[in-house]
Amino acid sequence: MNIKNYIQNQIILPRLKKKEVLVVYDPDMLFNSLCLEMETQNLAVVDASDSSILSRETALKNLKQLGTTNGELKGLLVYVPAKLPETEEEKQKDPFALYSVCGNRFPDGVGDEYLHICLKAKPDHGTEIRRIFSETPTPSFAVIDAVGAGKGWPNLQVTLKADSASDILFALLSPTDPQKIRLETQEGWISEAKELFSICLGLKLITRGKTWSSIADELWRFLLFSEFVFDLPPALPETLANVPRANDAAQPVIEDLCERLRNDKRTQAFYIERAQTIEKELDLPSHCKSLNDFGVRDTFPFEEKSFLRQGMDAFKKDDTDTVRYILHKHTDTVWTGVGERQASWGLVGAALSLCEACEDCARQLPDHSSRMEDLIDFYLGRLREVDRLQREFEQSASDIMDAHAMMSEMIEKARNAYRKISSRVQDLFVRHLEKSSWPPLGRLSNSDVFDTHVAPKLQESGYKIAYFMIDSLRYELGVALEKQLSEEDVVQLYSAVAHLPSVTTVGMASLLPGAGAHLSLTKKEDKIVPVLDGLEVATVKQRMDVLKKKYGPRFQEMTLADFVRTRKKLSNETHLLVLRGTEIDTHLETAPETALRFIHDTLKRIRVGIHKLKNLGFNEVVIVTDHGFFLNMQTQAGDVCAKPTGDWLFSHNRLVLGDGPSDTVNFVLPAAQLGIRGDFNQVGGPRGLVPYRAGELYFHGGASLQECIVPVIAIRLGKNTPAPKKPKLSLIYKNGAKYITTRLPVVNLSSEDKQMGLFPEKNDIELLIEAHDKRGEVVGEAKAGGVVNPATGTVSLIPGDIIQVTLRMQEDFEGSFVVKVMDPSTFTVYCKLELKTDYLV
Repeated sequence: MNIKNYIQNQIILPRLKKKEVLVVYDPDMLFNSLCLEMETQNLAVVDASDSSILSRETALKNLKQLGTTNGELKGLLVYVPAKLPETEEEKQKDPFALYSVCGNRFPDGVGDEYLHICLKAKPDHGTEIRRIFSETPTPSFAVIDAVGAGKGWPNLQVTLKADSASDILFALLSPTDPQKIRLETQEGWISEAKELFSICLGLKLITRGKTWSSIADELWRFLLFSEFVFDLPPALPETLANVPRANDAAQPVIEDLCERLRNDKRTQAFYIERAQTIEKELDLPSHCKSLNDFGVRDTFPFEEKSFLRQGMDAFKKDDTDTVRYILHKHTDTVWTGVGERQASWGLVGAALSLCEACEDCARQLPDHSSRMEDLIDFYLGRLREVDRLQREFEQSASDIMDAHAMMSEMIEKARNAYRKISSRVQDLFVRHLEKSSWPPLGRLSNSDVFDTHVAPKLQESGYKIAYFMIDSLRYELGVALEKQLSEEDVVQLYSAVAHLPSVTTVGMASLLPGAGAHLSLTKKEDKIVPVLDGLEVATVKQRMDVLKKKYGPRFQEMTLADFVRTRKKLSNETHLLVLRGTEIDTHLETAPETALRFIHDTLKRIRVGIHKLKNLGFNEVVIVTDHGFFLNMQTQAGDVCAKPTGDWLFSHNRLVLGDGPSDTVNFVLPAAQLGIRGDFNQVGGPRGLVPYRAGELYFHGGASLQECIVPVIAIRLGKNTPAPKKPKLSLIYKNGAKYITTRLPVVNLSSEDKQMGLFPEKNDIELLIEAHDKRGEVVGEAKAGGVVNPATGTVSLIPGDIIQVTLRMQEDFEGSFVVKVMDPSTFTVYCKLELKTDYLV
């Protein structure tokens, strides 16, 4: 491979594939022609050599086209014949700095200097390359290509079927199975390998072994330790001074090989195994315990832990720029896929995102606080994202089995940030509530949803509609669900306001026909009982009887879980199907600290249910909920409110009904002002986001945006599209191991389908990964975060790619199980892997 092709294929294209946008800065115009000739139908190349204004217009046009889902353009290369901007002032003056932020830039670091590129391309001719550069600072490509012409390593090239010295070294470090067989059955390559090691790396083999394994052991130790030393800012500890390592001349080659081994999905697992072994053999953590700075590369796992500590320490000091930099550099390394490392990095990222969102909303809040309408609109557009980030943060926190002190401090800091903004918003909400009415004028009320979105459709002949009544589907979850469903159908998301008190019995009753005009509340045996047209509708049966009486044989109901599992056919007369789901509320009521990861179970069932409804000829689905909820994970001692004095006929953790005066910590309003009809004159509740009972980590029932703003999702169903071609997938654990020793095992999922063209198409596959026991029960799931969508629990895989997925096994499960990769809509199994537990106690 000549130097031009090396730069195009080994440097420019990989960066374009990763970020789709690359800016090449080249003041000497050395790379101009090789960049321009890379233009294809899928790759736009913008040359800023002639006209800065025209090139800016062209670049912006292509960037917009790159953002469209149906465009042919898959990459944008911007060539700028100028020096790389390094200071903030230089970046502000550079009209193409925007594209560097959107994607990648070249050069990016010392390794991108022309000399280092040539050394990496021809590692076996380092002396000659350095001599040429000492005489000519910028030698032509032809001069570099002429170096070593006619010289090769015939036995190694034939044995490994590799041409360049760089590819030969890579193959010797991590050979494919056919390469390994040839290395183990032939000996002619050994003398050439020794010469190659000496010339390229400065390594003189000590081992007398003549097998690939003995030579590879020494080569790996020399390679990784050398990179570790090159990257170490302080002096190397004297206790490690005699460990063989490369001289400075080999640094570019060493670093290039290590980067390739870490970044290539096919060799990552092998790299991890080797690095862990070498770290243990050299006892690096003990020898380096006095060091605090390990540079920027995490060659060994103990370095990655140091970077994690640095990130958490910077977070503690409010140094968000440093946290962001560390996350950018280290959250996508090989070590984040090992055990709880991914969970730890995920928690740092979630904490940073939550705190930044809280700060942004705190700055914007004064502009949206003058009226209840403005506050609700701000919640729908921005504040609900804070709730989403808080839920995902708490989900990440629950994944950390044994948080150490610094991580606990970070968790507390993030929770305090959420407490601060949510308290400010709640104070505004209650003040507006005291001056206005509920539900707010002009807002869709839950009590009118059935009559507005369902009843009119049932007047159309033959129209079939499914009514999903999902408990505790708060608004931010509705947004996540809408995004998921809109990929396949026409979906409309509405916001509605819940009926007070925001408890299940009242909320579900408010979703019945006629509730807006006729629902009232009464007291019966210390319980609040909703009444509709004189009939009690407090139980599931009573509510379903209302619909059965109104629609007769056209109505049918069951739980969503039963509908997904059963093969029982619906009656041909069914035009209104009610599907009920209570899992979110049930899990959060019983175990809020660990139940967040089960939320996506309900969203998964909804998706499967909709797919099934299409096959049954249904025209539409309307998804509703009774109330939202508030996660009170940041609860502290004293986070409880004393009930107001008075004669309260009904008392709930977040609301009281009866008579009494307001006080400094409780609001009390006329029941009619809050839209409550019935036996109660007044309504009272805590002004803050606290309950009347201490220690509640999850609650609803009261008045807050989180509890009272709910989603209504209408889906116009089309026909199920033909099943796509079954993807060719492969699942492997630790290079073929059959036993897991941790409850957070990491599996490699790869697609054997080939990706057409230079750039990934927008045809990634959405997949569901679960571990099932012998009875088919779920005993493990893909852990949220990283490649796993926190709301849906699914992963996206690009054809031809390999991803690492961390499984979270259930604490009480041990034994044999099967990891299944499935279609999330149909549960069709694409591939599976049989494993057993062998936990270290």
